[in-house]
Amino acid sequence: MEPVIDPPEMVERRAVMVERDIAGRGVRDPGVIVAMETVPRHLFVPEHLAEFAYDDNPLPIEEGQTISQPYIVAAMAEAAEIKPGDRVLEIGTGSGYGAAVLSRIAGEVWTIERHCPLADEARRRLQRVGYDNVHVICGDGTLGWPENAPYDAIVVTAGGPQVPTALLEQLAEGGRLVIPVGPETRGQSLLRVTRHGEEFREVNLGPVRFVPLIGEQGWVEPGSEPLFEPTPIVPPPRREGLAGLSDLVRESSEPFDSINRVDLGALMDRIGDSQVVLLGEASHGTSEFYRMRARITTELILHKGFTAVAVEADWPDAARIDSYVRHRAPSGPRFEAFSRFPTWMWRNREVREFVHWLHDHNAEIDDPARQVSFHGLDLYSLYRSRDAVLTFLEKHDPAAAAVARERYSCLTPWEHDPAAYGRSVVTGEFEGCEDQVVETLTDMLKKRLDYAAAGDDAFVEAAQNALVVANAERYYRVMYYGSRDSWNLRDQHMFETLQLVRSYRGPDAKVVVWEHNSHVGDASATEMGARGEHNVGMLTRRQFGDDAYLVGFGTDHGTVAAATDWGGPMERKRVRPSHPDSYERVFHDTEVPAFLTPLRHPHRVELREELDEPRLERAIGVIYRPETELQSHYFQARLPHQFDEFVWFDATQAVIPLVTHELEGMPDTYPFGL
Repeated sequence: MEPVIDPPEMVERRAVMVERDIAGRGVRDPGVIVAMETVPRHLFVPEHLAEFAYDDNPLPIEEGQTISQPYIVAAMAEAAEIKPGDRVLEIGTGSGYGAAVLSRIAGEVWTIERHCPLADEARRRLQRVGYDNVHVICGDGTLGWPENAPYDAIVVTAGGPQVPTALLEQLAEGGRLVIPVGPETRGQSLLRVTRHGEEFREVNLGPVRFVPLIGEQGWVEPGSEPLFEPTPIVPPPRREGLAGLSDLVRESSEPFDSINRVDLGALMDRIGDSQVVLLGEASHGTSEFYRMRARITTELILHKGFTAVAVEADWPDAARIDSYVRHRAPSGPRFEAFSRFPTWMWRNREVREFVHWLHDHNAEIDDPARQVSFHGLDLYSLYRSRDAVLTFLEKHDPAAAAVARERYSCLTPWEHDPAAYGRSVVTGEFEGCEDQVVETLTDMLKKRLDYAAAGDDAFVEAAQNALVVANAERYYRVMYYGSRDSWNLRDQHMFETLQLVRSYRGPDAKVVVWEHNSHVGDASATEMGARGEHNVGMLTRRQFGDDAYLVGFGTDHGTVAAATDWGGPMERKRVRPSHPDSYERVFHDTEVPAFLTPLRHPHRVELREELDEPRLERAIGVIYRPETELQSHYFQARLPHQFDEFVWFDATQAVIPLVTHELEGMPDTYPFGL
């Protein structure tokens, strides 16, 4: 008896995937939606990966290749505007999954794969599911398949240096070609080229990242030049008569000469009644970014009624600052806050000055509801949060503490290397602790009323630490499945923590967020979105719409506090001048040292359109490797869609870390104490 190839549980998981990752991310074409609901992706991946088939991830297949994530397959099919009866050519068969999806929409599909063993396996898979309108060919996809041309649509699943002439020639009148074009691993854009007679018109659909398109009219080998003359393509029309993009930016911006003296009245007007303001940074070690965020935040507190600051830091460490600025005794076990790598990110003079301001500001306010609180959004504090949960339970529910201690003991062997825990689980060496940590969190939430005597603040603190333990345990497991999953889990956790902070401070509480640009800028406007990654900025916009205001920061050159490797010592590194194809170079060429640029409602309406073309944008985290800067620190973005405002400092300096002698003699309640 033949096995069921599409069991009910797979049908259900596929439906969830389509709702969550396809329709939920904006794909609207009914034919594409039905095709994604129909094709059994689990039959197009290696058997041992079938359980991951309906996660929105690329997965490894034979010949060292990958099967694209479902969202990308759907988005490209929608971009090709395929209709029933269309003749479609696909370049890059892979496992056959993309061709299978196209075949459920089009009349007939030809698909070319340069790896013959892959082509043979794809042919077998397609035959197994009965998709007999797909023809698999082993050959050079950059040359197309002229034998059956012309095609109503051509979909290319690898990135070329230019659009291959052969493919353009095989388009039917009105035919659409969808292809990633650009440098092999950076700076690619997804183009849709439409044929009108002998003219080809291009639309840029946004930044993407694909493997290189290898072939006679693509990359001969990684990094080499194409060996053909490309057919001219008519680019989208641009406005004429502007003195230049940098001149337009200068004319649309608000310059200032000092962070202390900058007039932020116009910015406050633009922020208006926003409930959440997200303030970014282009590095984790630049003094000007910290000081300007502090300056903006004080204005939001004094003039806009903001009562919470939430930062890219661990929850228990930030709680030490919260206790200090709200003049409360610290709860939980004693520890040295912000002592894990990278210590300089929050243990620096710039943050200390802002914390002192909050402390003094709150001292003048008797009403606790109007005092400003300080919270950490991140999830790296697996063991510190565990200790905080146990301390709370030992005080308020010793029996539950004993149970929780037994459950949490599962994590103990990896206390000094949490990443090793994830590796042990993924490789099957260890069963994992997921059930135990989730049960502890669930039990705490069930007993919320029983813990009422502890006070709402203490319970919220402990429950959030229990959530951190649960999400951190999961984070260290999924990080071995790929960076997309771990990134999304972390940013989802930070967004949910932001929502908890608002709920905790009151239904109308206003919160200002400090995080890196890569977290606060809308991921859907960057190549992150093309990889299926979301972030706090994207989730916040979905939740709050225009009541969220996203502010990015940038610089051209200077110094930065960063390490060369994870866990390495802090170095004061020199930041290289920006790349010629970057937004940073556009801003540098204004020759204005510092300014604010409104992007949601610019002073010159044409600014959004002119900045909308995808460009490189720099991101320096706690690691900075200037020797590989283009590969390591640049990504593609569309700035006016990523942020509502952009703050520019042409030259910047590294943050100043706190040193031991500055902390001697401070009280036990001091958050940066030794």
